[in-house]
Amino acid sequence: MAGRGRLLVVGTPIGNLGDLTPRAAEALRTADLLVAEDTRMAQRLLAHLSARRPSVSLTEHNVGERLPQLLERLAAGETLAMTTDAGMPAVSDPGARLVEAARAAGASVEILPGPSAVTAAFAAAGVEAIGFVFGGFLPARPASARAAALARLIAAAGSTGMPLILFEAPHRVLGLLAALDRLAPRSTIAVCRELTKLHEQVLVGSPAEVRTALVAPRGELTLVISHLPAAAGVATADPAAILAIAQEAGLGRRTSADLLRAAGLPRRAAYRAVQGGEQPPTVESKPRLTGR
Repeated sequence: MAGRGRLLVVGTPIGNLGDLTPRAAEALRTADLLVAEDTRMAQRLLAHLSARRPSVSLTEHNVGERLPQLLERLAAGETLAMTTDAGMPAVSDPGARLVEAARAAGASVEILPGPSAVTAAFAAAGVEAIGFVFGGFLPARPASARAAALARLIAAAGSTGMPLILFEAPHRVLGLLAALDRLAPRSTIAVCRELTKLHEQVLVGSPAEVRTALVAPRGELTLVISHLPAAAGVATADPAAILAIAQEAGLGRRTSADLLRAAGLPRRAAYRAVQGGEQPPTVESKPRLTGR
């Protein structure tokens, strides 16, 4: 019967291998195939477990050609364990397409939660907020698209008072901090690098202060950006304007709905507006921040 296989979405350590959960370890030891963003990282995890399993890569460059092969294996009843370089697969990661395709094909999709750079950095930043806007990686190029994406995300986060969380590569982080200094000089930045590793570092300050203190950054970094200005001309409690900003920023339906709920809309009204294009009602009272 087609679609009888299992796709295990396996959270793996973001640095310290001691953070691998027992469930994740068992999945890696027993799966018919490991699907990894980087097979070298997958083999490192297997070596840590003294285990051997076949693996195949799934990247943004080969996901189109790999999907049919992986779906065939799921249809044959196999169990696939999917990992990313570090943290949770399918979060700013090509694995999201496999999750969607596997579920559509009738396979079982099981989540084995584990470490996440997003939530780890949010906790390390010490920002009091009911949630956050996650932007992942900004476009690497062209520069115009990168700048536009950053401006839209700042507007989306600033309109609700939520912090913005971004991933960044070490060779681009100083440029990102310079852009933040221009767009939101009074914001507070927590730059987190090497989380859970020997040389873990969290720098907190204004964009200019953190840029000065960040010397020779190495490894991917996670930035938590708080105290962002509200978009000019947009009232915090204007759900229609917030929805427009969220859609322009390319945010997903769930995030957009959460932003509307933060502006004071009831849950059902927020999801109707996001899913059906229904004009959200105006919130006249002071917005009540809520979160899941």
